[in-house]
Amino acid sequence: MIMKKTVYVILIALIVQVFLLMPEVYAQCAMCKAVAESSSGQVGAKNLNFGILFLMSVPYVLVSIIAFAMWRHYKVSKKSL
Repeated sequence: MIMKKTVYVILIALIVQVFLLMPEVYAQCAMCKAVAESSSGQVGAKNLNFGILFLMSVPYVLVSIIAFAMWRHYKVSKKSL
């Protein structure tokens, strides 16, 4: 049981590293960032860009949760056979 939790923690850490720590991820909305930089400065642009990243991540999290639930249901139903 501890091994599974360790694998899940490592997997989540890798996902966070890939999606949040790469510089390419922070530059996904060039037009929005350019408008925010010109009107409110650098801090406003960073906050706007982070908000876009947050909104973009919600569908991926939901799809991942649904896929995990389906996989787990399949695994449990296969075990009972």
